[in-house]
Amino acid sequence: MNHYLVLRRGAMVSVFTAIVLAGCAGQQAKSTENLLAAAGFDVRYADTPEKLAHLKQLTQRKLVEHTKDGQPAYVYADAMGCKCVYAGNEKDYQEYKKLAFTQQITDEQLMSAQMNQDAALNWGMWGWGRW
Repeated sequence: MNHYLVLRRGAMVSVFTAIVLAGCAGQQAKSTENLLAAAGFDVRYADTPEKLAHLKQLTQRKLVEHTKDGQPAYVYADAMGCKCVYAGNEKDYQEYKKLAFTQQITDEQLMSAQMNQDAALNWGMWGWGRW
């Protein structure tokens, strides 16, 4: 019986971990897509079976540089989430980099503030001590 419970608990932990990681990946993609849109990238949806098939062939959820008419062009494809492609030029890409950097700094400041707040909470006072 105990062996069964251990296996069941392990399976539940594995499923939970998979769900959390999938959620994180989806959340990261959504954040990237929001930054791309804010930077001026155009979004095109795969509204036909042909477009969806082509979209699935592209590198997924990664900003990739291409050349269009001798100029750099940037493409971000998401066949699983929005079923869309974000496309932008050099100006859009530079704006995206600035926004992404600002977002990273903001996230780091938020994490630091949360860590400082956690450190300020005196857990010993509440009698919990070590977990």
